Amino acid sequence: MTGHQWGYGEEDGPSVWHKDYPIAQGDRQSPIDIVPTEAVYDATLAPIALSYDLCTSISISNSGHSVVVEFDDVDDRTVIRGGPLQDPYRLKQFHFHWGGKGCHGSEHTVGGKTYASELHLVHWNAAKYKTFGEAAAAPDGLAVLGVFLETGDEHRGLHKITDALYMVKFKGSTVDFKGFNPKCLLPNSLNYWTYLGSLTTPPLHESVTWIVLKEPIMVSEKQMGKFRMLLCSGEEEDRKRMENNFRPPQPLKGRKVRASFN
Repeated sequence: MTGHQWGYGEEDGPSVWHKDYPIAQGDRQSPIDIVPTEAVYDATLAPIALSYDLCTSISISNSGHSVVVEFDDVDDRTVIRGGPLQDPYRLKQFHFHWGGKGCHGSEHTVGGKTYASELHLVHWNAAKYKTFGEAAAAPDGLAVLGVFLETGDEHRGLHKITDALYMVKFKGSTVDFKGFNPKCLLPNSLNYWTYLGSLTTPPLHESVTWIVLKEPIMVSEKQMGKFRMLLCSGEEEDRKRMENNFRPPQPLKGRKVRASFN
């Protein structure tokens, strides 16, 4: 990782990332606007299979850009396979993107529609690469499962996360967060769109096979409010709320978006 400072403000936000990260203007940048009428149904796409039963979360932390739940990724007990993927990919972490109060903050949009928030479950190709860092820079190194959060009823599975957020209010704080299984954060249907893209945060490596689920999960406004209590500043710094931590959709540049459903 480079030492460049980046964020989501006017001076350090997505519109200027290309100055330090020229790949920001590359050919497979993410997120994108998924236009359902232009996505191609691909009958050869297998369903995605998630083996999350033995998954072991380790910690929850505030990166200054999001809240991150890390997993023990030393073996293949927690993987995503099938769909567009040739190999099983191990779960490394998940994090969220969200808007300000009353504003939507998903990264991907669907026919221009935005959601309250977007959950990213980040997996890496341990069958082919030795470390997460090596995979993150390789064209087929990462697989990210995107889940939209729509405002509505409370989400029971999210409580364990929203209840822990006060412990990681400040940038750089980390606490133990054991025994959380992200299976509870998935919708009933695993129908998805898939395309080749990038990380949505610097260094913006073009290494991600994106699998974006069509069906959102519900989250209450009160639960979203807890995310917006987080700070992207350290304890000794001026307080700066963590909100609108998303990158807007990037040009498709001729890429094909495939759908697992008709």
